[in-house]
Amino acid sequence: MLTQPLMEKLVAMRLQGMVEALKTQEQELEIHELSFLERLSLLVDQQWNWRENQALERRLKAAKLRGPACVEDIDYRAARGLDKSVVRALAKDSSWVRNHENIFVIGPCGVGKSFLASALVQKACRDGHSALYLRAAALLRDLALARADGSLRHLLARLSRIDV
Repeated sequence: MLTQPLMEKLVAMRLQGMVEALKTQEQELEIHELSFLERLSLLVDQQWNWRENQALERRLKAAKLRGPACVEDIDYRAARGLDKSVVRALAKDSSWVRNHENIFVIGPCGVGKSFLASALVQKACRDGHSALYLRAAALLRDLALARADGSLRHLLARLSRIDV
């Protein structure tokens, strides 16, 4: 079978996940024991997962998170006043984003406010929401600059399209 023209057509159709899955299938000997539909299903699943991963990478990059943080890494043992049930409820399915609710993380220096905020933003991105991580000072500075140069309406429109 001529696989190179097939690969080129898949790339031209922007089905990179299928290309990778097909290359993997060619290297596995036991894959030939599967039926056509089973193999096709594996190819489609791989393409689906590849697209989902690409979309997640784009959302995380656009969020401009300061570091790697996820809700699974939150340490509840330290005496910071974190209520485990509240954080888990917020992180469960990011329903606070769909309900257009806000979260204010307040506390003294060094207790992990930025980490907690980044973790919740990262979880919202994993749940399919767009996000942007900014400190309040940077947001206020950007708003003042946009007001001064006349682009405030454009900035507010751009910010309104972001879920978190």
